[in-house]
Amino acid sequence: MGIVPIITYLSVIVFVVSVVTRFIKLSTLPVHLRWEVYPVPHEKGKGHYGGSYLEEYEWWTKPRQTSKLAELKVMLPEIILLAGVWEHNKKHWFRTFPFHFGLYLLAGLVVLLAVGGVGSVFGLNVAADGGASGALIYYLTIAVGYAGLVLALIGSLALLVRRTFNADYREYTTGADYFNLLFFTATLVVALFSRLTADLHFDGLRGFFQGLLTLNGSAVPPLTALQSLEIVCASLLVAYIPLTHMSHFFTKWFTYHDVRWSDEPNLAGSGFDEKIAKQLEATVDWSAPHIRGDGKKKNWIDVVTSSGREE
Repeated sequence: MGIVPIITYLSVIVFVVSVVTRFIKLSTLPVHLRWEVYPVPHEKGKGHYGGSYLEEYEWWTKPRQTSKLAELKVMLPEIILLAGVWEHNKKHWFRTFPFHFGLYLLAGLVVLLAVGGVGSVFGLNVAADGGASGALIYYLTIAVGYAGLVLALIGSLALLVRRTFNADYREYTTGADYFNLLFFTATLVVALFSRLTADLHFDGLRGFFQGLLTLNGSAVPPLTALQSLEIVCASLLVAYIPLTHMSHFFTKWFTYHDVRWSDEPNLAGSGFDEKIAKQLEATVDWSAPHIRGDGKKKNWIDVVTSSGREE
């Protein structure tokens, strides 16, 4: 097995471990300060006008009714179409949407390459004349692959130009932001050039995925220097993403469900009351005089039950 497959395996391991580790960390954080901003989409029958279960008489005695479908109606446009960006900053949307949608297509490309590669082991002929199933995967791979590469590249260049030459954006752009966009741009340029010069129909990449997924190093086809560079760059990028703020591709879930949409009532015996009680035991080291925390002995219960402001 060559060095390129090993780098790919290691990158995938880093990606998975990083995502799982961060997911566990976020899942076990103390209760967030909730926004309490309505409408909350999962309010069944009330979300469309901004209502909540608190409208009900003696609401604490009644079972809550929520709707996952209503949540999906809000989440899917936000995830796929970046609806929030379109609503609040249309000029930015025309730059960031191609970038993100291109990345979605490239994720789909990985799935198609994996399906085609493994399917080939079981006799599927992924080719223009490979029958209905084989031809479908063949042409979908080409269409999705080139669309993803071109859109993501256009988006990354547009974002890079915007952050470089627009004074408002430049003020809030860090060196890491420039590095991230340059990393994406370089990887996409190498990948697109590799496709056009060495692997026009993605056959080489499909064979590479076949070798990876079947753990058969001998099945990995010979790679050109450009193809090797493309795979190494893409692998390192995959490993790098969850280590940065770009991990918002999944951490955004917590922002919405634990902060923005969280409206779970604090009722005795619900489990939520135990979380709150645990947080009230935390010591307070804020220096503001109206808080009166010393960071040593006083916890939040001491602060909220103390009488008057200490002079």
